[in-house]
Amino acid sequence: MASDRPVVVYPPDEQGGRRVRVDGTILGLAYSVRDVAAFMQEAGLQGWDEMDVVRSALIEWRGGGLDIWTSCPSSAPALATAPALATVI
Repeated sequence: MASDRPVVVYPPDEQGGRRVRVDGTILGLAYSVRDVAAFMQEAGLQGWDEMDVVRSALIEWRGGGLDIWTSCPSSAPALATAPALATVI
């Protein structure tokens, strides 16, 4: 399915990274809304921050919205701004 939006954030992979495509070019993996904002800045939107990403109609979120950063359906969605937690055994 083609998107009419110039930015597509794909579903998370096994590590929680989401591919970011801008105007047909994959820019890399984002692990948070902050990363998406950085990609938007690289694409020429220098003043963009996390709130611009949250509010933007330019972005199509596939496989979940901006609050989904894990691919495991059995776990609760990780918030984009939450720090990663390490498990110590």
